[in-house]
Amino acid sequence: MDNSDKVYLVVSGVIFWTSAFLLTRKIFPNSSFDICKRIISTIHAVFAVVLSSISVQDWRYPVSPLASNSSPLQMRALGVNLAYLIYDLVCCWYDKKLKIDNLVHHLVCIVGIGIGLAHERCGTEMVATMWITEISSPSLHLREFLKDLGYKDTNLNLAADVSFAVTYTVARMCFGSYLCFVSLFSSNPILVKAMGVGLFIVSTYWFCNIVRMVKYKLAKLKDPHSAS
Repeated sequence: MDNSDKVYLVVSGVIFWTSAFLLTRKIFPNSSFDICKRIISTIHAVFAVVLSSISVQDWRYPVSPLASNSSPLQMRALGVNLAYLIYDLVCCWYDKKLKIDNLVHHLVCIVGIGIGLAHERCGTEMVATMWITEISSPSLHLREFLKDLGYKDTNLNLAADVSFAVTYTVARMCFGSYLCFVSLFSSNPILVKAMGVGLFIVSTYWFCNIVRMVKYKLAKLKDPHSAS
C-alpha cells in the first residue's frame, strides 16, 4: 500500500464516520449529541472487532508474528480505526467533553497507529490492541442507552454495568497486560512500545474508576439509602 492509498483510506474514513454521525443526528433528532456519538462508536466497535478478527493470520497464535511487516488486511483495519479516532477526537472537542485522560488516549492511539501505517510494521500488535480496546465498547455504550431510555437504577442497567466491567477487565487488564509485555520485549520501534505502555496506563486508570463504580452500584443494591 503506497502513501497515497493510506492517505485516501484515512481521509475517506474520516468523511465516512462524519457523514454517518450527521445522518444519525437526522434520523434521531430528539437524541442528544452524546447519544448519537455513542451510536456511531458502537457501530465502529463492531467494525473494529470484525476487521481485526479477519486480519488474524493464525488463531492458534493470534498475537503473532510480532514486530513484523503489516498485512494488507491489517493496514486496512488500522486505517479505518485511525480515521474513526480522528473523527471522534474532533467530536469530543466540539462537544466540549474532551477530558485529559480521553485526550491522552486519542493522541497515543492516533500517533501510534499513524507510525504503524507509515512504516507498515507492527500490524499484529496494533490490530490486537484494537480488538482489546473495542470489545468492551458496545457494553459501555449500552449503559448510557439504557439510562437515556429511562432504565437508570434498574436491574437491567446493573446487568449492563457488570457486563461492561467484566468485559473491560478481561480484555484490557488480562489480555492487555500480556500484549503490553510481549510488545515491550520484542523488536518494535520505541514509539510503538511507548504507545503500548501509555495505553495500558490509561486503561489502568479507567479500570480503577470502574472498580469504584461497581463497588458503589453493589453498595446501592444492598442498601439503597446508604449509597451517596
